[in-house]
Amino acid sequence: MKKQTTETKSKVGDLAKELGKTAKEVLKILAELKVAAKTSASIIDAENAALVKALVKKSAAPKTAAPADKPEPKKEPAPVESKEPIKETPPIETKAPEAPVAPITEEPLEQFTEITIETKEITVKDLAEKMQLKVSDLIKELMKKGMMVNLNQNIDVSIVKEIAPVFKFNVNYTYNEVASREEKTLEKIKRFEARQKSSDMKDRPPVVTIMGHVDHGKTKLLDAIRHTNVIDQEAGGITQHIGAYQVTVHGKKVTFLDTPGHEAFTALRARGAKVTDIAVLVVAADDGVKPQTIEAIDHAKAAGVPIIVAINKVDKPDANLDRVKQQLTELGLQPEEWGGQTITVPVSAKFNKNIDQLLEMILLQAEVQELKASPKGRAHAVVVESKLDRGRGPVATVLIKSGTLKVGAIISVGTAYGKVRALISDKGNPITEAPPSLPVEILGLSSVPEPGDLLEVVASEQEARELAEKRLEELQKLSKSKSLSLEDFSKDVKEGQRKDLNIILKADMQGSLEALAASLANLSNESIHIHLLHKAVGAINESDIMLAKVSSSIIIGFHIGFDGQNQNFAEKEGIDVRLYNIIYKATEDITLAMEGLLEPEYEEVVIGHAEVRSIFNSSKIGTIAGCFVKDGKLVRGCKIKVLRDNDMLYEGKLESLKRFKEDTKEVETNFECGISISGYNDFKQGDIIEASEMKEKPRKKLA
Repeated sequence: MKKQTTETKSKVGDLAKELGKTAKEVLKILAELKVAAKTSASIIDAENAALVKALVKKSAAPKTAAPADKPEPKKEPAPVESKEPIKETPPIETKAPEAPVAPITEEPLEQFTEITIETKEITVKDLAEKMQLKVSDLIKELMKKGMMVNLNQNIDVSIVKEIAPVFKFNVNYTYNEVASREEKTLEKIKRFEARQKSSDMKDRPPVVTIMGHVDHGKTKLLDAIRHTNVIDQEAGGITQHIGAYQVTVHGKKVTFLDTPGHEAFTALRARGAKVTDIAVLVVAADDGVKPQTIEAIDHAKAAGVPIIVAINKVDKPDANLDRVKQQLTELGLQPEEWGGQTITVPVSAKFNKNIDQLLEMILLQAEVQELKASPKGRAHAVVVESKLDRGRGPVATVLIKSGTLKVGAIISVGTAYGKVRALISDKGNPITEAPPSLPVEILGLSSVPEPGDLLEVVASEQEARELAEKRLEELQKLSKSKSLSLEDFSKDVKEGQRKDLNIILKADMQGSLEALAASLANLSNESIHIHLLHKAVGAINESDIMLAKVSSSIIIGFHIGFDGQNQNFAEKEGIDVRLYNIIYKATEDITLAMEGLLEPEYEEVVIGHAEVRSIFNSSKIGTIAGCFVKDGKLVRGCKIKVLRDNDMLYEGKLESLKRFKEDTKEVETNFECGISISGYNDFKQGDIIEASEMKEKPRKKLA
């Protein structure tokens, strides 16, 4: 029996020796294949061991095959017996194993499933998820094309189109130029890094975000890591601003972001997750998973960030590790020791217990991700936090993404610009330059930038000013446009542009929540997928709105309303919030949207009233009514009604609107104007002009 198990399974260390590799190298390959193995003593099955062997052999093959192919043609003319080398050439022609592909492409198109890709490149991991394949199967197919790739490597859409038919998929490529400012920021940094020489790319410190529920010990944990006392500086022991700190762990640097856990600062937490490489989720062993824990998980997942769970306060007598792990499993974070992929570490920040083990896990996760950046060239950074300081002026905390930022550099940061007057480290010391992954405060900006803004070094102050002005114009245009609505989604589906719908679901009771979640999940089909990014019991709060904004989601509420003033906040951010009290009405609207049949409803909205106070006659124009706008406004081209003693005398379009004989587009309350209507001259003093416009009907709000 022992012999059988050793034949079917093997240790990572033994496999590494057999392949002439280090255990670390083999662990890295296994991590890319999503195989749970953390040490040289980890056991893996025969199938995964065979795949690792194949990958290692394939990676070694080009090194020996490339020189062998090139000398071959040179040897052909040299020997007299030239027929034998000629016999060797036909296999080179038959090398093209494209023959199996031909029958696949000849199958009817209807038998293929369509996937939509909206970016020029996609990671192997994301593509595997879209196709619902094992990452290892996808890597095998790419290997056949001579591509040695890892889990997080980007592949071009042209390659995706080549391999998609093998798995019976068609690719619907819809690259969307319209992206959020933060997405543009990250895309620009990626393009910059792609242009750097591989020799310039150096290992960079990982950026780690500490997230979790209020009072679960996030800052205390960071305090233990840094061996300092930050928590006493915070008002009421609650973190007030995003803090960014760099520490040295076992000789390697790690940047930590301490994001606020209180509900009021959810927006900052979302920004923190956006720039991070690893999220450490802190859960109290005695308290377990709480609403803000779930919010933190959903923000991290939406940002595509790997999560390590630190189960804190294990020193407490009522600590219950198994209960916490069960709760995490229910949220899709199954611990490694329970057969899942999530690293969990029991810690006590108060007594400094297992802090070293947590740091080792962070470094291991960072190692697998192969985080690199070029310290050369002009710096690019992302604003983590900003403020207006009385003594120092606008101050921004930035995280360097690539290049090196130096004192004296001319910078453009969102709608702000300036010259770097000073760089202040996280320890409060002035420094002359900042390399990748270092958080620094910068002084010298013209105004306070927004968190998430991109900092870039430019050639001149004029260029920096022009960039800032251009971004301000873009921002003004964006502020006028809405976020995604269900009608927008329906329109996109009709035009074949959109295949996924993100939903945030809130309900009054757990039973209602689960019933509606199941009903919505059942609506997903092969071409359109419903993603429930977040679901919880309770009113719609600021966190829900922020998550909807960064993930282009709609919010569905069932038998609930808004928390505080968040209805105004949702309207300001342009978030589509739909409130229902009957489940089938919610599923009916989503079904119509998925079929491309949901149309916006319009209604006539009164925008203003004006009173006729004088009449003028013109031989060219006809009768002109001198009016005084009593409320709202009159807009040229709007629909108008002429009312006399509440009776409607005329209904039509406002064609001419003047002030002081000059044409104008609109006239506001308490101003006078002259109006004329083609074909209508029967104005009298005291007549009321009612102006209206057709506007999209707002979603019905429940009482």
